[in-house]
Amino acid sequence: MTAYNPAAKFDIKISEIEYFKTPKRALLARVYQPQGARPFPVLLDLHGGAWNNKDRNANAPMDEAAAKSGLLVVAIDMTLAPEAPYPACVQEASYAVRWLKSKAIEWNGDASTLGVLGSSSGGHVAQLLGMKPNDARYNAHVLAGAPGINTRVAYVATRSPISDPFARFKQAEKMKRDHMIKNSTTFFNPWEAIHEGNPQEMLDRGEKVELPPLLIMQGGLDDNVIPAIQEKFSASYRKAGGHCQYELFEGSTHEWVAQPSPATDRSHQMLKAFIAQQLQAGRKAV
Repeated sequence: MTAYNPAAKFDIKISEIEYFKTPKRALLARVYQPQGARPFPVLLDLHGGAWNNKDRNANAPMDEAAAKSGLLVVAIDMTLAPEAPYPACVQEASYAVRWLKSKAIEWNGDASTLGVLGSSSGGHVAQLLGMKPNDARYNAHVLAGAPGINTRVAYVATRSPISDPFARFKQAEKMKRDHMIKNSTTFFNPWEAIHEGNPQEMLDRGEKVELPPLLIMQGGLDDNVIPAIQEKFSASYRKAGGHCQYELFEGSTHEWVAQPSPATDRSHQMLKAFIAQQLQAGRKAV
């Protein structure tokens, strides 16, 4: 087992590298590398932004905190919906899992420990990867030189994930938030994809899925992805046989981690403790 102590403190080196090229642009990865010789557990971060905004820098404070505890953290860009709708970003995230497994050793990372962290819409993508690692459409981009690497992950950690995109769309309608409505209709095109690529509805339909250990950190005051959505998904995940740790952050909104606060500090500690738990249990991304 790769050693990991969430209370440890490391200096880190931050660098950037191109990991994928679309017809329109290069997608970059931001690498947070603990400085040390031993193999470090590996964490891939998928940014939020309602599928339409943000990039690899969106979750920098949490990524940096995780890396300083002894995790090799890599945060990636993903194609935004105005450029290409679902499942483009899922396909890129799937490619990134396999690419990072192939590259981890260069940054003193242990590829077998790879887990995924996703925030908001990135949490939606992370859940799809965890539940459908063998989906041929998600795995559409071939990793040159390493066709045998799979997309399986050891665990999925999320903050404010869009676990039910259709329920979140109906909430946006209820709140009369036109920009949020447009984010969904731009990403899920054709519209029927909002049901096909829906983690909650996958469970409701009884689809054959994998259920890696899952962490959901949810703001109690979130009126974008409301707590009831996460409570239902957590219950469904457990009923299907998966382990789901659901944690409510009272008094916190959708993006509470964007600012320094005791709740933000608590989310960093909770993420590290969850990862330590999975590594101690021997969870592997194989």
